[in-house]
Amino acid sequence: MRDFQIPGRSPVFATRGMCATSHPLAALTAIDILRRGGNAMDAAIAGAVILGICEPHMTGIGGDAFVLWTPPGSDKVQALNGSGRAPGAADAQALRDRGLDAVPEDGAEAVTIPGAVEAFCHLAESEGRLGLDALLAPAIDAAERGVPVAPRVAMDWAGDADRLSGAAREHYLPGGRAPSPGTLFRAPAQAEVLRRLASQGRRAFYEGEIAEDMLAALAARGGVHTAEDFAGAEATPAAPIAGSYRGRELVEHPPNGQGAAAILLAQILAQFDLAALDPLGPERAHLEAEAWKLAEDARNRFLADPAHADAAKLTDPATARRLAALIRPDAVLPDPAALTEAIHRDTVYITVVDRDRMAVSLIYSIYHGFGSGIASEKFGILLHNRGAGFTLEQGHPNEYGPGKRPLHTIIPAMLREGGRVTMPFGVMGGGYQPTGHARFLSNIADFGMDPQAALDAPRAFADGGVLKLERGYPDSTRRALEALGHQVVTPERPLGGGQAIMIRDSGVLEGASDPRKDGCALGY
Repeated sequence: MRDFQIPGRSPVFATRGMCATSHPLAALTAIDILRRGGNAMDAAIAGAVILGICEPHMTGIGGDAFVLWTPPGSDKVQALNGSGRAPGAADAQALRDRGLDAVPEDGAEAVTIPGAVEAFCHLAESEGRLGLDALLAPAIDAAERGVPVAPRVAMDWAGDADRLSGAAREHYLPGGRAPSPGTLFRAPAQAEVLRRLASQGRRAFYEGEIAEDMLAALAARGGVHTAEDFAGAEATPAAPIAGSYRGRELVEHPPNGQGAAAILLAQILAQFDLAALDPLGPERAHLEAEAWKLAEDARNRFLADPAHADAAKLTDPATARRLAALIRPDAVLPDPAALTEAIHRDTVYITVVDRDRMAVSLIYSIYHGFGSGIASEKFGILLHNRGAGFTLEQGHPNEYGPGKRPLHTIIPAMLREGGRVTMPFGVMGGGYQPTGHARFLSNIADFGMDPQAALDAPRAFADGGVLKLERGYPDSTRRALEALGHQVVTPERPLGGGQAIMIRDSGVLEGASDPRKDGCALGY
């Protein structure tokens, strides 16, 4: 139990249904949907879409989504890949001929076809109860009436505002500047998009005037996207992957997400007796940093579009054992060469469990802050830049190419114990996410923390040649890590943000929400 004299959060308990996410309005929306008779999938979709209005720098209908879920009364985890593909005319050699060694983060080349809307439409029909029109109504109302900008959102909005260009500045910088906390943000043009989606379904987004608006914005930036690329958008079912850690099973979405890297990292750390270490001491932070360098290198070499990825190399326990043997407790490994992806934190995550114990783990993103910075002129749809996750290295599995899905950083997850799903969870934060998953799991399995304490605990991340330590670490840990050879820095912003719902044997739900964000867990 936490010390109630120290500021913090208590877990949230309920029995009939629960949502944990990064904005209170989205959590409340999800609970309202559950109380109206919707199931966990209905609630997750409704909450996710409204997050695009509450946190437009993080996510929106111009982005991608990955989803894990369990049907009511079942512990069989299902997966849907709602990430978009590169246009049919994508050409890596053409970019290399321009002298580029990476896909430009703020160019039309980085915009793959948005996949989240297709995923939401598919899941609302196949798994939901209430219908798409009911699920979009709260977001339509919020976009029209406006939502007060939350404090963490305002901080990130101001920090990412320079990424916006052209029509995006008109839609997302009201009055020409980033909004301050408490300012109402309205998006009436997006409300119209959602109204058309509600009445006409996916074709309203991927064909006709709305698609033409997005195509025009891309063409003005030299994009090679076509109407056929948008009309052909399709979410695809996938088989989840899993690995074990201290008697628990970590279930992840398969490639093109980086879930296999989270499994590899957890299995590397399982080779060490972390429970014997100080959770905030230098030994644990060092082992975690070294293990992530090795897992990151493997991720960059092998993960890509599902048709080109080799996730089995990463989930094989023998690979983890071989990599763990490379870690020295008294020395720092050199950073592997970064083959792909700039590390960024811009994602939202929502998890919902309903009275029938259907569990949903959904992650939804436009990648960098405000995505590509490109928005369609009439409807203000911010287009993500997931194509920046491709590499231009010739022959690489993740090489930019026609119809391919890029390496994605966003990964929903679940824990399973004794065959029973016990916790849908996610930890946002771009490239941090595998480290976040492994650390959250270790906090619970090795140090006996409850989910809220596991999210609250300070974080460390080996990133780009430095070791980022949040301010909650003691100075003695920082000094010891520096003596080992780590370049220790305090990150400018918190590392990620997480949400989780534990499904107890008793039937009680225990929700946890990261204080690094504005959100909460709500139940009834």
